[in-house]
Amino acid sequence: MIYLILIFMFLIMMISLIILMVSSMLSKKTLYDREKNSPFECGFDPKNKYRMPFSMRFFLIAVIFLIFDVEIALMLPLILIMNLSNYKIWLIMSSYFILILLMGLYYEWKFGALNWLN
Repeated sequence: MIYLILIFMFLIMMISLIILMVSSMLSKKTLYDREKNSPFECGFDPKNKYRMPFSMRFFLIAVIFLIFDVEIALMLPLILIMNLSNYKIWLIMSSYFILILLMGLYYEWKFGALNWLN
């Protein structure tokens, strides 16, 4: 009985190893893949120097995206708790939050961070 269990375990291990070896042979990937050699979305070229400075324009656009992304994440709870809170306090808090965001947008607009043509 114990020999039968050992034989089954050995067969299962052999079948697993054979499947693993066949799958690794069939899915060989090249080291120089087209996607790996293309520039990333952030603007870095992987074939250039590592310490090359990146564009401040890209940095400002990324910060603007993060600001508006966080804005949506913070405004969703305001909408969800509207029925649970006092309407006057809710209106003051949401107006204050939107006012801060609009002041930040005006600041970026004033200093040209939203000028897409340059």
